Amino acid sequence: MDLDALTAARREEWARLDELSSRRRLTGVEVDELVDRYRAASADLAEIKTTAGRTPEGDHVSTILARARLRLTGGRENPLRQIPRFFLLQLPAALYRLRWTTLVIALSFIAVGAVVAFWISSDPALVATLGPQAQLEYYAEEQFTSYYSENPAAAFAGTVWTNNAWIAAQCVMFGITGIWPVMVLVQNAVAVGTAAAIMLAFDRGDVFILFILPHGLLELTCIFVAGAAGLHIFWAWVAPGRRPRAEALAAAGRSLATVAIGLVLALAVAGVIEGFVTAQPWPWPVKIGIGALALGAFLAYMLIVGRRADRLGETGDMTEFETGTPTLVAG
Repeated sequence: MDLDALTAARREEWARLDELSSRRRLTGVEVDELVDRYRAASADLAEIKTTAGRTPEGDHVSTILARARLRLTGGRENPLRQIPRFFLLQLPAALYRLRWTTLVIALSFIAVGAVVAFWISSDPALVATLGPQAQLEYYAEEQFTSYYSENPAAAFAGTVWTNNAWIAAQCVMFGITGIWPVMVLVQNAVAVGTAAAIMLAFDRGDVFILFILPHGLLELTCIFVAGAAGLHIFWAWVAPGRRPRAEALAAAGRSLATVAIGLVLALAVAGVIEGFVTAQPWPWPVKIGIGALALGAFLAYMLIVGRRADRLGETGDMTEFETGTPTLVAG
């Protein structure tokens, strides 16, 4: 083989391959041409290496082929460019999938808390089992409200944020058990109901509602969503449908793990409200209005933005390129 003659004959074809590899967008015809020229250049490189060994011409062709191969197979996307897709498509789509389960959990939580509160507060003997009379009275008159102001606002907000974020993360991470999210939700419902029972027993029910609502509207909703995500992961394992159980569980875990990230951010907002708003001597309509506004923004994101993402075919999962081609199932 005459290397100079081959180089002269193929120079324009290699240049065309390099040009196609560098273009930002390609038409269907150009993609076909790119594939054809890639194959031809690969054959040229094999011939050069077989007959002449390593040469400058061969290194040049190898560089062009590497660029073309990267264009054909795809490269890792810049993580910063994935942020808009995460917040506009993946996260809202995952939240939207949980809307009905979240509603059921919310109604169940309120029902359990209300039953516990009114059942205990209506029976002095049950109230007495919670502690000495003086201690309970101190809790109702002083401790319940001072809890929100006894520490610096920033430190208090950070503490409640990390605590609630950890609870939400547990519900998602251990959701596969099917028991852990239910246990966490029931424990919290009973705890809220017990606190309300003490306040009702000392005619401080209005104070309980006023101090819970500003931050609790968003905070509790986030916990409900976390419980729903955990139960959905459990259900994907129990009832995978036509997909293999491992594949269904992996898809649910990937898509709903995004919920945990979103809830950490939402709970940060709830923590700020609890630390900087709840204990303020502002009119109660203002404080509750701030909490309602935060909840409204979260629900709008979950239902309106989520519905749009769902209609675009998003599920909250990663793309097929990121996860690999799924196993095809007949039927």
